[in-house]
Order: sequence, then structure tokens, then C-alpha cells
Amino acid sequence: MPKKRVSDSDSSDSGPDDPVPQKKQKVEKSAKTKASNSKTGASSGASEENLLSLSKNRFVSVSEFRGKVMVNIREYYIDASGDQKPGRKGISLSLEQWGRLKQLMGEIDDLVSELT
Repeated sequence: MPKKRVSDSDSSDSGPDDPVPQKKQKVEKSAKTKASNSKTGASSGASEENLLSLSKNRFVSVSEFRGKVMVNIREYYIDASGDQKPGRKGISLSLEQWGRLKQLMGEIDDLVSELT
């Protein structure tokens, strides 16, 4: 960022010759941004009524992220305050990927049958 030149009329003998750069203050998100993030699931997990249980800690949910519908398969954990939160282990599939996975279900079932 280019430095702003100080004219002679603005300078003072009482201060340092080189001005100290000011730190930028953090800007808090507005209530509108926070609300839109909670609607899309960007800052919080999927709502409890949207979770379909696969096992004790694994769930499937459908959510919207940045205007796109996503199918999420994810492990959840219980945090220190007792709230259920989405973990790092999981995958989010686009509708195209979800459709392809559904097409492959027959083949996947056949492969699983071969191994069991």
C-alpha cells in the first residue's frame, strides 16, 4: 500500500519523524452474515432433524453450501459442553457425485458380496 506523504503544514516537531503504522482492527461479521452462514451450514453443523443415523457417530445430512445442495456423510463428536458437532472425518458430495454413487450401488453391492 503506498505511503501517504505528509505536507509541511501537517508535520509537528513534537512527534517522531516516521509515523508508526496503525494495526487494523478486526471487523466482526454483521448479524445478517451470521444468519446467512447459519442457514447454509457454513459456521454450524447440520440441524439435528436433518441428520440420518448410519451408526453411533456417523450421520448423513443434506445441506446447502454456497448455493449448492450437498450430501454429507460425516463422523460427529460430543464437545466439552455436550453439544454434537461435525468432525473432520467425512465427505461432502455434490448432487452430481451423489447421483453417480447411486448409479454404482449395484456394482458396489456385488463387490461387497464377493468379499463377504
